[in-house]
Amino acid sequence: MISLEQLQHAVAERIQHYNKVDFPVADRAVQTLALLDSQQRILAQDIISPFAVPRNNLSAMDGYALAAGSTLNKGATIEIIGESQAGTPFAGSLQAGQGVRIFTGAVVPNACDTVIMQENTDFLAIKETLVKSKPYAITLTEVATIDTHIRKQGEEIEQNEVVLSAGKRLNPADISLLANLGVANVDVYQPLTVGILATGDELVALGEPLTSLAQIYNSNTPTLNSMLKDLPIVIRNYGIIPDNLDATIAAVTDAMHDCDVLISTAGVSVGDYDFLTTVIEQLGQINHYKVAMKPGKPFVFGELNKGIDKPILYFGLPGNPLSTVVGALQLVIPALWQLAGVNKNDMPMMLTVQATLSADIKKAAGRKDFQRGILVQNANGLFTVTSLSKQQSHRIKQLSQANCLIVLAQDAGNVSAGEKIMVQPFPWS
Repeated sequence: MISLEQLQHAVAERIQHYNKVDFPVADRAVQTLALLDSQQRILAQDIISPFAVPRNNLSAMDGYALAAGSTLNKGATIEIIGESQAGTPFAGSLQAGQGVRIFTGAVVPNACDTVIMQENTDFLAIKETLVKSKPYAITLTEVATIDTHIRKQGEEIEQNEVVLSAGKRLNPADISLLANLGVANVDVYQPLTVGILATGDELVALGEPLTSLAQIYNSNTPTLNSMLKDLPIVIRNYGIIPDNLDATIAAVTDAMHDCDVLISTAGVSVGDYDFLTTVIEQLGQINHYKVAMKPGKPFVFGELNKGIDKPILYFGLPGNPLSTVVGALQLVIPALWQLAGVNKNDMPMMLTVQATLSADIKKAAGRKDFQRGILVQNANGLFTVTSLSKQQSHRIKQLSQANCLIVLAQDAGNVSAGEKIMVQPFPWS
């Protein structure tokens, strides 16, 4: 068996080649979206700023803009002959010894090189006697310094600067940036088409009645749909495939001609009625089978390539619900983001925190173990985690009760209460 880390590396390397050679990201179809519809999509263009930010020298404070050459010592007197408001700049001329009342975000007149905040003048003491229609004088109560409290034109973004590069996964901060630049539409890559199918004679689709005690509802397809909903993909559901070789071949063949990626649940073990591995070998190849991970050992990574222009990458997940969740989190979701063309440094992170174990955990060495747990944080920011009892991968109620996965190293054995361990909070927690 390959370790989880080795498999993650192997998948990433295969996708890197796929994105350069088999289905180059730069050659993929592009669509134009309104900015507000582009979150979590992948930029297909560099975004170049049409202007400098700030566009002018702006005041960072409420106070006074002082003309160049003015005396800046404590006790100096400045004649105030106008004001500059945000959106309404001062339009007159100034000379040394003069200034304008200015407000945060307002344009600093070209003749001014200093802004002094109003608290460092006698403004508060004399403001009741000021007549706005006439010039008035202020006295500096502190020394003023040239260039202070001024946001310089272009100090944040220069005109024609590349502010976001192709391959950027757009997040709310990016939306804010682009909106500030007046960007109303962006070019993004067309979403990948991801096929999902479930196998098993025992499965029944939601909305249909259970007619036998041997039947169960298909929960894995809804689970995957919900876990993948924020990715830049289009999901195509191929339903429930019976435990039949011909039916499995037909379903996989259909997906090969419709999809970029195929994900299946169940049917990848070594049982007499597990046909997916056979079909994948007939229509393509298995790159890796079985991973030293619990749950999720019978994981398949392969590709379908017979009679089609480009390979269709394949991920075969076990049928138990927890195995589906763990396999999706550790392997499938990172792979799909990479396939979508996201820059390496912009990949969504799987958050991992250190926590103190509250009770003993039993574990046998040999596989990396992901146990369901409940993570809590105290007032000091320290984490404590408790492993839920009965960790079998078919237990769906405990999966709902948990808010994290306790991560136990492949070679680790039993872990005692009080030890520090690594924990991955669920993305939805």
